[in-house]
Amino acid sequence: MSPFDSLTLPNGTSVPNRIAKAAMEENMADAAHLPSAELLRLYQAWADGGAGLIITGNVMIDRRAMTGPGGVVLEGGTPLEAFRNWAQIGRARGAQIWLQLSHPGRQMMKNMGQPTLAPSAVALDLGKHSSLFAMPKAMTEHDIDEVIARFVTSAKLAEQAGFSGVQIHAAHGYLISQFLSPLSNRRTDRWGGSLQNRARLLIETVKAVRAAVSPGFSIGVKLNSADFQRGGFDAADARTVVEMLNELRVDLVELSGGSYEAPAMQGDARDGRTLAREAYFLDFARDIAGVARMPVMVTGGIRRIGVVQQVLDSGVAIAGIATALAIRPDLPDVWRRGEDLRPEVAPIRWKSKPMASLAAMAVVKFQLRRLSRGRTANPNVSPLKALVLGQLRTASLTRKYRRWIASPVTAAASVGTSASLRANARAVGMPR
Repeated sequence: MSPFDSLTLPNGTSVPNRIAKAAMEENMADAAHLPSAELLRLYQAWADGGAGLIITGNVMIDRRAMTGPGGVVLEGGTPLEAFRNWAQIGRARGAQIWLQLSHPGRQMMKNMGQPTLAPSAVALDLGKHSSLFAMPKAMTEHDIDEVIARFVTSAKLAEQAGFSGVQIHAAHGYLISQFLSPLSNRRTDRWGGSLQNRARLLIETVKAVRAAVSPGFSIGVKLNSADFQRGGFDAADARTVVEMLNELRVDLVELSGGSYEAPAMQGDARDGRTLAREAYFLDFARDIAGVARMPVMVTGGIRRIGVVQQVLDSGVAIAGIATALAIRPDLPDVWRRGEDLRPEVAPIRWKSKPMASLAAMAVVKFQLRRLSRGRTANPNVSPLKALVLGQLRTASLTRKYRRWIASPVTAAASVGTSASLRANARAVGMPR
């Protein structure tokens, strides 16, 4: 199987090759938290670069729950013109483009000024940096119903805007991932305890989204292969959850790993395991692909065409690439021409693991901002410079977000959206 062979998904649609642009958080929304001109320019570069599947960075289902300031929001009442332009750009060369739908749960900075929800009142443990995040409030049944309804609303709007599909984010320590992990989910009701109960939010969300969109609209799930924390969601759990998803109409499962507490998606395990230098999660994906009835995608550290081929030869259907495509958005076309290009950034070996993790993300976002301005990447940027610039930008975006969310127009829209969601939840019979 070649990286440039097409793949037919379970819903009958086709992905033109086996190289996917995996999600990276861009934080490039405009003042109204819609896709900006800079964001569209960035996706134009990826669409022109030849990836078969383009998965967007986090698109938030709730303006009150943001993975970071400057995030794109898609909820009831959101104008769709900019989203239609985004979808059109992504599909211009025949790729599928999926919106990644996300809710951060407890992984939302305290300075965003919004109530933080989670399965249980369990705070993030980031050592001396833990105070940057609020103690979350345990979600009620009503809160859970509303989250499911929001995923449904955002997926329906994504289809209306012309996207090929959505990916439900259930990895990296965000809300659905928090429900899956026994470390963050200590509930004693039907949403906690056994793995079947902890997976209920994911399963019910997939069911509700599938029932609300057309059969040809793709639905993917991003799942941790493991949390890489002792006592957390592990590889055996991931395998079982994929077997649960087998019973639903899921078109692709992407495997990654880690969270804010254990950023394995950057190659850093916290439970004593040593991850591969490239294709961090391939061993897990190979095992899960053996039981999955849908195609499996693996993401994490891939930057060479030879490793892409290794991924495919292992039985995994798609290789997801992130950082390398932040450096060379035309990488698939470069590889198609036979060039063995290997884009990478130098590893950051600071003593403080949380700071090193923040710097690694800042270096990638620095590249994205350059691409969004029509410039080439600079993978040799100083991590300290990227981090300082990124923190300054984040502080500015946070202030703008707080003004936006507090404005009378935004507040009124939030009230209307919540009322509409409650009605929708009752109409589609959300699980109680």
